[in-house]
Amino acid sequence: MYGYYLELLGYKNLPEYLKKYLNVPSLERLKDVGYFCGMDYASKDIYNFKEKISRFDHSLSVCLLTFKLTKDYNASLAGLFHDISTPCFSHVIDYMNSDYYNQESTEFYTGKVVQEDNVLTSLLKKDNISLNDVINFKKYTVLDNDRPKLCADRLDGIILSSISWTNKINESIIKNIIDDIDVFVNEDNEKEIGFNTRKTSEIVNELSDIFNKYCHSNEDNYMMELLAKIAKYLIDKNYITYDDLYIYNEKQLFELMPSLNDEYLNNLLNKFKTIKKEEITYCDIPEIKNRYINPLIKNKRLIMN
Repeated sequence: MYGYYLELLGYKNLPEYLKKYLNVPSLERLKDVGYFCGMDYASKDIYNFKEKISRFDHSLSVCLLTFKLTKDYNASLAGLFHDISTPCFSHVIDYMNSDYYNQESTEFYTGKVVQEDNVLTSLLKKDNISLNDVINFKKYTVLDNDRPKLCADRLDGIILSSISWTNKINESIIKNIIDDIDVFVNEDNEKEIGFNTRKTSEIVNELSDIFNKYCHSNEDNYMMELLAKIAKYLIDKNYITYDDLYIYNEKQLFELMPSLNDEYLNNLLNKFKTIKKEEITYCDIPEIKNRYINPLIKNKRLIMN
């Protein structure tokens, strides 16, 4: 279904100007960084993803969505590289950093990762694009905006999660969403993604609410904390450094861990891979990110304040 989604976004007609950036090393790494925070390797009794989706996939569809709506090359490139600083295990590392609510602690590394990719910086220089135009992706409100506003990053996350995790979407719904979206000017005089019809906005709002409930479930909190504990242990024991989270991919780390012959680590890893739902205990963590949205219907909010 992800392939169908890419077709709707115009992947086959992606301009060469953007296409040449798809193979730069820092973006290639994201092909083995899962969109669902390392949970592709977790117990199948807790997670049963319908499709394997990577941070690369998300980056690509955000880029396509941004370009489809704006035809802005710089904003689209910023969308392509907005997750470039995502480490292995993604938001699990935010949990490890005690950044439960915003889940943005790793974005600090965006500039460093971009600047260290010589292939990428060479392309940007050739195209006369400044690093700031790529790194400061939050300046493009169609790409990134504060909640409860809708943006390309947020809408794509809802669609991808509905495809693979919550299983609450089909090709017809995806097509209706893509056909119905447009860019409007909101009450803050910002460009924002919205819908032409109330029906579609309500569907997306419902999909977002379902995804939000999954992310706030005790099972997901428990598993995120468990993998955060594993990651912290790896770093504390000097098996890896924090920077290695940007060098290794998730497959490599999960292959590395059993080879370390650390009994405590192996016990944590076994629990992560085999635990049953009934074995999960209550996970008491601080308030986590609320994925609530209140999208526009043309220039009006779905839920008026």
